[in-house]
Amino acid sequence: MRLAILACFATSAFLPAAAHADEAAGGDAIIVSALRVPVDADRAAATATVIDDAAIIATQPFTLTDILIRTPGISLTRNGGYGEATSLRIRGADSSQSLMVLDGMRLSDPSATAGGYGFSNLFADDLERIEILRGPQSILWGSDAIGGVVNATTRKPTKALEGRFAVEAGSNDTVFARGGLGGTNKLADWRVSISRFYTTGISARGNGIEPDGYGRSSATGSVTFKLAPHVSLDLRGYWTDARNDFDGFAGDSAVYGLTREWSGYAGINFDLFDGRVTNRVVVTQIDTDRQNFDPARTIRALNFDAHGSVRRYEYQGTANLSQHMQVIFGAEREEQRMTSASPSNSTAPYLLTPNGADTNSLFGQVRATVVTGLTLEAGVRHADRSRFGASTVASGGLVYTPDDGATVLRASYDEGFKAPSLYQLFSLYGDGGLKPEQAKGWQVGIEHALGQKFHASATWFARDTDNLIDFAFCPTSGTLPAACYVPGTSTTRFGYYANVKRSRAKGIELTAEWRLGAFFANANYSWVSAQDRSEGSSDLGRQLARVPRHLANVEAGIELPSGIRASAAARHSGATFDRAGSAQVLPGYWLVDMRAQWAVAKGLVLQGRIENLTDKVYETANGYSSLRRTAYIGIRSQF
Repeated sequence: MRLAILACFATSAFLPAAAHADEAAGGDAIIVSALRVPVDADRAAATATVIDDAAIIATQPFTLTDILIRTPGISLTRNGGYGEATSLRIRGADSSQSLMVLDGMRLSDPSATAGGYGFSNLFADDLERIEILRGPQSILWGSDAIGGVVNATTRKPTKALEGRFAVEAGSNDTVFARGGLGGTNKLADWRVSISRFYTTGISARGNGIEPDGYGRSSATGSVTFKLAPHVSLDLRGYWTDARNDFDGFAGDSAVYGLTREWSGYAGINFDLFDGRVTNRVVVTQIDTDRQNFDPARTIRALNFDAHGSVRRYEYQGTANLSQHMQVIFGAEREEQRMTSASPSNSTAPYLLTPNGADTNSLFGQVRATVVTGLTLEAGVRHADRSRFGASTVASGGLVYTPDDGATVLRASYDEGFKAPSLYQLFSLYGDGGLKPEQAKGWQVGIEHALGQKFHASATWFARDTDNLIDFAFCPTSGTLPAACYVPGTSTTRFGYYANVKRSRAKGIELTAEWRLGAFFANANYSWVSAQDRSEGSSDLGRQLARVPRHLANVEAGIELPSGIRASAAARHSGATFDRAGSAQVLPGYWLVDMRAQWAVAKGLVLQGRIENLTDKVYETANGYSSLRRTAYIGIRSQF
């Protein structure tokens, strides 16, 4: 490990400006809005990565995860090419334990097994800014924020009328087209965008030869009505409709899935006491429909049908008691609903069984700069869920800068929880008595910047998670315990969900960025030790499945006044166990990419990239393919 750390920092000494910005650069503080209010980075105890519009454009991503995996502590598992099942892990936390927020809307699917968000259909589209908070963040964000929070926002208009569009095409008959139009005036700010992505893809299974295609259409829209000098109404929406082919365990198949997601946001903002207290009252609605079809079935092609919805009512107030003290407080109600079924191969009607759970929460946080350069913060959240009762979590932290942001020291203690999913509670394998997963973690960090030329940071973190929900198999002989019967019946089942596991994650994240004239470079390295700590488990002390212990990124390039930017990047993911209880090891790998763009005229840019330049064969899940060498070219324009 020591050699890897030294190698990363040695590389960063002559590699340069990153495709992402990590924490704050001295003298030019980054505002972290993922904390639910704008906060200067040198007043935030949480470790944050901020990726702005310029960095997103330079990365040339298709999906959101294409960007996230280039930041510290984040790993990815995908069962094939674009559109296949995708899991994102922050500091070793399960994908369902990290929260995804888009334009203030918490994205999730209550009908999913663990109730989290599936990242396969979320593309870069019209994104303007991405912020990543690491560590438990339940004080402000509630359930699911054990690993961290990814907060993404779409573009906001700055002119009376403006627009952007982009078209890219390349390997595997891939085409990605998107465009947006917006404007601002005295009455309203508005923007709409649409996108279409299609690829013939690759075979999802490694032993398949037939490509599994993927197509996706999406749209976003937002409008802010300026009702009065200190009153505004926000309306926002996100919609996507996708189809993906996928393979069974045996290899090629004609099975395909349809996924439709719709998210809506309506909120009113108003100030009181000459702007010292800002208020936001919001209603959001998230709906997800998933269906799988198998044309080989002789009677009914539909073999899976699930619908999930979440409605949230939110109030948040922010009191700026002085220039140095801020209090955030609020109340929330969340209503989750799910219906699901796996229709049999018959003409008989199938039953979509409805289930639900409600959660009421109160939260508050205080942030105060007690002396010049030293800011303290503390928070608490109390949640009461209809299915498991009350849960209270707390946090505290400090951040200190002795030299006006050039050097920043951080330390925080955070708690988080994740409520059992509706599937884990009510499915054929569910248990209505499940408790929420609970996490406690801390992190300490230091960063230093030399103006805009050099920036480096180091963060040490640890997190213990108890009451982890896992699938427990029933014995195959002898007397069956009560849990091996479907609740309320005499029907046996082969397993059930239970609070049976514990885990402990710790590690270090190192970053460095350097710029000298036209040359830029960046590097980051993460060591993540995420172990199973379940007493009596055969995996006790072993690294969690699909969590690489070593992660690294490096990039170097040049950016000329003539509008030419070019870079080469490499990404490393270490070896992992494929699944719990298995000795199957997925080897580590390095991937090399090249990117270039050229501003040929004002508002017109040509771009191209080659990914996996060395045509590396690798797997993130045993038996599933990954994209080999691919190349894409495109054009971007704006006015």
